[in-house]
Amino acid sequence: MEQSNNLNNRHIGKMYMIVSAFLTATGQLYWKWGHANLLYMALGFVCYGLGALFMLKAFALEKLTVAYPLMCMSYIFALIYGDLFLGEDITWKKAAAIALLGTGVTLTSYDK
Repeated sequence: MEQSNNLNNRHIGKMYMIVSAFLTATGQLYWKWGHANLLYMALGFVCYGLGALFMLKAFALEKLTVAYPLMCMSYIFALIYGDLFLGEDITWKKAAAIALLGTGVTLTSYDK
């Protein structure tokens, strides 16, 4: 039972890190918009701060070498945000870079 609980905590740690990556990328998007609107700047700080809290919780539950590479997910979120909200095209080169990063994250985050 203890081993099962430990396994669940480790997966929760990974999920916390992915949420952290999402909030970090979201905060940076709000900062980008914040140059024209101070409310967006404030929302960016809130998102970034929440992302830091989720990261701390993830580090408490998961190995550093497994959890931290998952922050790379923020690149994926930023690429999508750039395309959807900022008019930045997703090129083959950017997509290939993200695929390589994703492969690396998968290989480094997989731990039995």
